[in-house]
Amino acid sequence: MKPLLKSEMESRLATRFGDAIALREKPATEFVSTGLVDIDEMTGGLPRGAITELLGPASSGRTTLLLASLRAATERDEVFALVDANDSFDPASAAGADVGLDRLLWVRCGSDAARALKAVDLLLQSGGFGLVALDLGDISTAGARRIPSSWWHRFRRAIETTPTCLLVIEHEPNARSCASLAIELSNESATWSMSSSSASLSPTCSTLLSGAMFRIARNKPMRVRKREARIQSVASHTP
Repeated sequence: MKPLLKSEMESRLATRFGDAIALREKPATEFVSTGLVDIDEMTGGLPRGAITELLGPASSGRTTLLLASLRAATERDEVFALVDANDSFDPASAAGADVGLDRLLWVRCGSDAARALKAVDLLLQSGGFGLVALDLGDISTAGARRIPSSWWHRFRRAIETTPTCLLVIEHEPNARSCASLAIELSNESATWSMSSSSASLSPTCSTLLSGAMFRIARNKPMRVRKREARIQSVASHTP
């Protein structure tokens, strides 16, 4: 018996069962801006309906990227949420970065990773958020590794048909195969300057951070060649 071609099989099944068996193409993934042009050019932006992992140690630029993403969500007139596992978010810095605090739901978790995961679950299930950020950056590496993989599978299923971006900030990848995009950050160099009040003193006194150079690497998706970029961040100081 001659084997049926795929098109012939689909035609016969459609004739018998109608549109119930018609194949549906998965809609193209929509991306939104991270708020930083260099990263958007490298990654395409943050994918909606998917998990993005933002990886790096403290002072690697992860807060800069988080605030830029929140600012971009503000400019899109979206409602967004930050689940802050270690209560490290600084509203004053966010306001200075033009983040719309009136559109932000800030969930403080008191260094309780389990509470943070439950909060994210509730937010994703409720819907309505353009961006949900989960900051696990100050949770110990060992603590992050103890998070059951079932949480990441649950989060992925919860948002895969929604316009929500889930941005997870960590030291190392934990969502792994559940994440559609992984961005690794590191601090390459820092520029320091003396404050005006200490100009006549030793140059080692009262130095201020005036800028930093950060390295960004896109580690995922793996089917795309790994790409890197560098961004310059300029610090601002209040007199």
